[in-house]
Amino acid sequence: MLDMNKLDIAKRAQILHLLVEGSSLRSISRVADVSINTVTKLLVDAGTVAAAYHDQNVRGLKSERVQCDEIWSLCYAKQKNVADAKSAPEGAGDFWTFTAIDSDSKMMIAWEVGSRDAYSAYLLMEDIQARVKGRVQLTTDGLTAYVSAVEGVFGGDVDYAQLVKHYGAEGGKSPERKYSPAVCLGATKSPVTGNPDEAHISTSHVERQNLNMRMGMRRFTRLTNAFSKKIENHCHSLSLYFLYYNFVRIDKTLKMSPAMAAGASDRLWSMEDVVALIDARDQRKLSVKKTKLIR
Repeated sequence: MLDMNKLDIAKRAQILHLLVEGSSLRSISRVADVSINTVTKLLVDAGTVAAAYHDQNVRGLKSERVQCDEIWSLCYAKQKNVADAKSAPEGAGDFWTFTAIDSDSKMMIAWEVGSRDAYSAYLLMEDIQARVKGRVQLTTDGLTAYVSAVEGVFGGDVDYAQLVKHYGAEGGKSPERKYSPAVCLGATKSPVTGNPDEAHISTSHVERQNLNMRMGMRRFTRLTNAFSKKIENHCHSLSLYFLYYNFVRIDKTLKMSPAMAAGASDRLWSMEDVVALIDARDQRKLSVKKTKLIR
């Protein structure tokens, strides 16, 4: 197998592509003919530079409508099994990824990994506020934690509403029932703050993004053993995926990347650009090291 120090740009770009297209670490190791440690290290490097780039550059967005939601996942074991799990790391158990998407450009504005509580909701709202300028219309689901979070961060400077969906139980007693989604009986639009436009009280785009996440990151695939074993690597995977989604992937409706539609980029990126971010970071580290040695 090839050593990552000797991997060319094309090979690293291929591995990154596989990471954001639903492949597991071991399957990538087999397909790309590299060790699983090489794949993991590249994920960590890419996730680190992706998070830094998003934090520094995805700001000043002219978003008008933002939708938020949460998606469940697990680390090492489900919460109910953590107590009996062998060598469970810190952070093992259930956790949620809160996401915020620009409804018009489909730009993923912000995300937060944590518990499904008011604290995580508050951190998400703080991040949204720091990245958009001007008044926005915000829609969330019926999670109570959002109400205090929105009030605490935006005060009255937001048009906020909740879309509460009502579900009924799936009928029948067949084994397939456990794999079938609950039946949606309807939804209630509830304005909370400001004057939200009822026609745009929706969570459809962010819920569709949840499907993208489950399809694009193997860690979110349910009923498998591909779930995250370390919370840090889960976060790296999210950062890489959202950089790819925002800057590299073309939205079929918009015919451009979400970042281009949002004005955050003037061109379509490639995975080679992500590799270039890693190389640039490594070059900066090397320059700093040489400077310290000279001193």
